[in-house]
Amino acid sequence: MPPASTGASTITLDAAVPSSSATSAPTVQDRLTPGGPGYRRMSFALFSAGVATFALLYSTQALLPSVSASFGATAGQASWTVSAATGALALCVLPLSALSERFGRRQMMTASLAVAVVIGLLVPFAPSLGWLIALRAVQGAALAGLPASAMAYLAEEVRPKALVAAIGLFVAGNSIGGMSGRILAGWVAQLWGWRVALGAIGLLAVACAVTFHLLIPRARHFSPASLNPKALARTVTGHLSNPLLRRLYAIGALFMTVFGGVYTVIGYRLVEEPFSLPQGVVGSIFLVYLVGTVSSAAAGRLVARLGRRGALYLAVSTTAAGLLLSLADQLVAVLAGLVLITAGFFAGHAVASSSVSRTATSGRAQASALYQSAYYLGSSAGGTLGAVAFHAGGWAGTVGMGVLAVLGVLTITLFGTRAARSERLRAGAPQPLHN
Repeated sequence: MPPASTGASTITLDAAVPSSSATSAPTVQDRLTPGGPGYRRMSFALFSAGVATFALLYSTQALLPSVSASFGATAGQASWTVSAATGALALCVLPLSALSERFGRRQMMTASLAVAVVIGLLVPFAPSLGWLIALRAVQGAALAGLPASAMAYLAEEVRPKALVAAIGLFVAGNSIGGMSGRILAGWVAQLWGWRVALGAIGLLAVACAVTFHLLIPRARHFSPASLNPKALARTVTGHLSNPLLRRLYAIGALFMTVFGGVYTVIGYRLVEEPFSLPQGVVGSIFLVYLVGTVSSAAAGRLVARLGRRGALYLAVSTTAAGLLLSLADQLVAVLAGLVLITAGFFAGHAVASSSVSRTATSGRAQASALYQSAYYLGSSAGGTLGAVAFHAGGWAGTVGMGVLAVLGVLTITLFGTRAARSERLRAGAPQPLHN
């Protein structure tokens, strides 16, 4: 099975990264592996960081109808409280990942989470929509140091064969954070208002940040690099010149466009006719994130059975089926559609992001940062475009936008499959059963 999922060019990740802190350089055998010492602590620490990241990043998403009512804003205007955070994260993830190459993944993740938590405790006191959007942008920028550093940390500290599963657990933490933050926000907002709800999410993030700091193992395979803008530019150019990585970045962006659009708008749809659900019940809809926890954690098994491209095809078809099912005006059908969309998205994201980490043998933080930039730009675009499409054509407009993005993922994956097959034929290699 090749190490990447959507293209022909691959780079094998089979050597240990030299350590700058140990007397003798650690080997691949020294890396963390399931059942081995430190793996459980590492998994729970990064799971907690994932919970905090998504709980903070999307803290206003389930509250958008309340935010709109409070400030007299349209869905499109209120959606910027989500899009500003994800957009700022997308812009800042690359420079902060460069700092992690110099100062360490663990240090960057700790600092990033600490700053984001402090901003999270200030957000409830925003006096206007403009201030709320500004604070959310700063919070997104602070969170930018965490995702790419986490992916690079895992690529360096975990054995290659266990990498998909380890990243799947981190992504599972994202889904738990997204779910718990929205459910908590929905019920607290129904009882005491959206400001108190944002404060409750901030306190949840504090607990997660403390857990992360206490449990995360020190990096044994990290080798610090000097801050060199020219070298950074060469590394970024090298990654962007790799057609396989470009396809993975586009896949992450398009998957997140669907997900960001659907979950930004779904609250508006459910508080309107024919559903007319209260805020607390709308927040509880995000229990479907549990499906994402399962599908992302199972990504490694999917890849083992179907190959990386096969797993992506399954994720695409599942997401598309969910979008179409959600068009029905029955609540059960809408919930079933959300389940399928969530399962497909998290599985696709786990496969694509782990493929990026495994493909890059140098500049891993930058490779992951570029993926995260594309991913969160997709989220920002999806949230705004989804709200605009909803305003123009209702839920059908949002679904139409999502279907176009899913077709984009399908086209890219088909192109990658064809390119990989052509390269194997040129090399005279036998055709694998799956890849």
